[in-house]
Amino acid sequence: MTLRVETLTGAALAAALDDVARLRIAVFRDWPYLYDGDAAYERAYLEIYRNSPGAILVGAFDGDTLVGAATGTPMEDHAEDFADAFAGTGIALADVFYCAESVLLPAYRGAGIGHRFFDLREDHARALGRRWSAFCGVIRPDDHPQRSADYRPLDGFWRRRGYAPMPGVVAEFAWKDVDIDDETRKPLQFWIRALDAPGRAQ
Repeated sequence: MTLRVETLTGAALAAALDDVARLRIAVFRDWPYLYDGDAAYERAYLEIYRNSPGAILVGAFDGDTLVGAATGTPMEDHAEDFADAFAGTGIALADVFYCAESVLLPAYRGAGIGHRFFDLREDHARALGRRWSAFCGVIRPDDHPQRSADYRPLDGFWRRRGYAPMPGVVAEFAWKDVDIDDETRKPLQFWIRALDAPGRAQ
């Protein structure tokens, strides 16, 4: 397997967003997101990356095909969604870089691409003068009927990167699950790390 990982910003990032949408729909259909994606939702959601001067896309390519992607922006670009969750934490949104999705097709997992996704986004965050890197992950009940028997939570990977959950810092997003007709709101737990602290286990 020959993969290359590239950092895209500006016009190159914007040109790749349709492929990012395709990956999001494919990968997030599985547990735990169960996302029943469509082009209209993706177009609206991804517009923030097109419009943010500080946005980054880390792409994993097999030849010319985008097989994995990780995105991020300054947290204040998401103030409408996340300001309430961060209220009372003592952390200013302007000090935080938000690592959004990391999606990679199953055939390409296990080759260290996930670490590269975080490495390059965190480097970008430091270059922007950010003190913190954060992301959020959906919270699902352990007895959810759609839970995959072979699902392996990513908590250990995230902790080795230096991230820890932020107690009580939970946001909500609505999307349509594959087994439900209407959108429902889901809680998403924030994880954070200080960018001047050791992060990756060797």
